[in-house]
Amino acid sequence: MAFQVSPGVLVQERDLTSIIPAVSTSIGAVAGQFTKGPLDEIVSISSEQELVETFGKPDVNNFEYFFSAANFLQYSNTLRVVRANQTSQVNASTSGTGVLVKNTDDWTNNYASGGAAGNATFVAREAGAYGNTLLVATCPNAAAFESTTTTSQQVDQADLAVGDTTVTMDSNATAYLNVGDVIQFSTTAAGTDFDDGEQYRLTAVAATSITLVQHPRGTGGLKRVVADDSRLRRRWRYYDAVDGAPGTSTWTSDRSGANDEIHIVVVDEDGSVAGVPGQILETYNKVSKASDAKTPQGDDNYYANVIYTKSQYIWWTKHHASGSNWGNAASGTTFTAVNVPTSESLSGGSDGSAVTTGQLKTAYDKFADSETVDVGLIIAGKCDATHVENMITIAEARKDCVVFASPERADVVNVTNTNTQKDNVIDFYSTISSSSYVVFDSGYKYMYDRYNDVYRYVPLNGDMAGLTARTDLIADSWFSPAGFNRGVVRGAVKLAFNPTKTQRDELYPKRINPVATFPGQGTVLFGDKTGLASPSAFDRINVRRLFITLEKAIATASKFQLFEFNDEFTRANFRNIVEPFLREVQGRRGITDFLVVCDETNNTGQVIDRNEFIAEIFIKPARSINFITLSFVATRTGVSFDEVAG
Repeated sequence: MAFQVSPGVLVQERDLTSIIPAVSTSIGAVAGQFTKGPLDEIVSISSEQELVETFGKPDVNNFEYFFSAANFLQYSNTLRVVRANQTSQVNASTSGTGVLVKNTDDWTNNYASGGAAGNATFVAREAGAYGNTLLVATCPNAAAFESTTTTSQQVDQADLAVGDTTVTMDSNATAYLNVGDVIQFSTTAAGTDFDDGEQYRLTAVAATSITLVQHPRGTGGLKRVVADDSRLRRRWRYYDAVDGAPGTSTWTSDRSGANDEIHIVVVDEDGSVAGVPGQILETYNKVSKASDAKTPQGDDNYYANVIYTKSQYIWWTKHHASGSNWGNAASGTTFTAVNVPTSESLSGGSDGSAVTTGQLKTAYDKFADSETVDVGLIIAGKCDATHVENMITIAEARKDCVVFASPERADVVNVTNTNTQKDNVIDFYSTISSSSYVVFDSGYKYMYDRYNDVYRYVPLNGDMAGLTARTDLIADSWFSPAGFNRGVVRGAVKLAFNPTKTQRDELYPKRINPVATFPGQGTVLFGDKTGLASPSAFDRINVRRLFITLEKAIATASKFQLFEFNDEFTRANFRNIVEPFLREVQGRRGITDFLVVCDETNNTGQVIDRNEFIAEIFIKPARSINFITLSFVATRTGVSFDEVAG
């Protein structure tokens, strides 16, 4: 209590409303090989559609990683995904030289100042061949947007006819024309009476001739006879996608600058993104070359920054070669004129080679810090023994999550003998460390890949993690995710390995949870063991996850005892927080009994002098039923049940 040095009234509050917070234990985590998306960065995904939009569709090289994530999202809507950085994986660029820009932090730290990306002006936002479909077109000023030829730059052909696609021009006319320009001819020789109803797009520009097609049809030649000496009005190819010619923004004009505006258009050149070749993906209208430019609403309007904050497809990495003062502040700057529009295809992007176990480990290490990354279910995806061991190391260090692993593909897929499959699965897991922080399943499921119209075998660990997350949703984390009530696997056409009762009897003592198909009842997770080899309460999924929930929640609340005094008041406050929480868990069938010891018996003078605080929490966990015995007894008609029962 504060001391008062003169008469007065001191009003104080004391907060005794602290409770144990709710914590999440059903957030999934996965890393793997994807066709697009940021590298080495955790991204939150809530649906399969968002997974596709962010990381691309599955292909023959990555479908096991993709569907491990997608299958989890059938049961839950909270997944953290990391795209692994593969060997030779690079972004496409306008220079054609592959450049690796992994993610936003990488661009900010290494490329935001310009000039460090292989002399490219723009780079695909994401690494991989995905970026090779992109084209970036710019219109740097009014002259690039629209211009009219003079009397010495006009048609030089007197025999043009309807349908012609090639037009002979004066020798110096084509220097001002660009492939893709939209043009109109004057209706009279050397006139300025341009026919707005007849537009053409230039498909080729030679020294003294042009080749054209009707615009916007993209086919056919001249729609009328064009007279000799007719003049041309040309417009930038994407003139109708923006708001007039670029000029000088109000921001720059007010600061005595000029010529700062520029249009930028991002195009799906090959149709791989939008499905239509030439489809405009993004348009940036009258952004500025001035580094300090603002819109009338106060938003950043510097074109490099606008692309950084808004584009889904590209990064800016360098100014136009002739833009010597682009990127300067607006005050007093007349920005260098570039009178020709640019049209640059991106190329050189590569998906790289197949992801390695080491690269996967690097990606999964993004989930290693429990204080900054909240995950509860780690999906191993495509497995080998080393990869599973790496995942267990992460889980045991965190102590707040569980790994879900499947056998190697070759153990069960295209193996015709089921006993061989069983032996392969047992042999695979026999080398894996004992741990209560891992769950082993028995194989792969056969499912439909709607993105490629094929059926594929994919590992079951994404489904196992999903069933566990769904159990949290419909029950609690301390309920078993197995069985016919909560363990039905979705989307399984069949199993690569469907163990029989005899085979399940061999798998289960080896820490392996069988997944089996029962006629008329579906495909079911038919076990709830963890990977702990020694007999213990922690060899069950529900017990392990019960303790994760309790430990995580109580530890979170305990942080607020730090730097308080270790006296009876603090200890009583701690007990008053923990005991109601445990009573609630008991009421929700998670535990059968508990005891909290936090008093002078375990917080002795020595403990207090070491600045420590000790609480012991004893828990009797509820156990799931794994074995059912039904005894049917036939008796004679005259026998009393009281005589034989019991």
